[in-house]
Amino acid sequence: MSSSVRTAVADRAGGCCEYCRSQDRFAVQSFAVEHVEPQSGGGSDDAENLAYSCQGCNNHKYTRTRAVDPATGAEVPLFHPRRQRWSDHFAWAADYSEVVGLTPTGRATVAALRLNRPGVVNLRTVLFSVGLHPPGPPTDAGRSPRPLPPATTS
Repeated sequence: MSSSVRTAVADRAGGCCEYCRSQDRFAVQSFAVEHVEPQSGGGSDDAENLAYSCQGCNNHKYTRTRAVDPATGAEVPLFHPRRQRWSDHFAWAADYSEVVGLTPTGRATVAALRLNRPGVVNLRTVLFSVGLHPPGPPTDAGRSPRPLPPATTS
């Protein structure tokens, strides 16, 4: 994947993980450009299949596209940042330290990707106390505001 595609994906995401909304400027590990539909399952390198992800979310998602909704026990699709709006499936808890799933997909994604990992919750609490959390809403609302460069292998 070219560096221009990686940069465009990060810019489209506003420098935030498209799942847990962690901000890359406060991360201790590099963020990844991940395939929403994994390549092993036929996913492409098209811009509409790429998402910006912190290492925690990327590692917990791995090749998954579905997970169990803890409220219903039903297997449902995980959140798809290119096709769905974050605010339709998630909200912040009253103290802004945790992501709350609002729908079966939201709840399954919170559980499967462990969006409320202790270190992330602690960081959100500290950042909130100094006015740096929560980040603004996703700017693309599930759509790219401008086209990404064509995928190339580098």
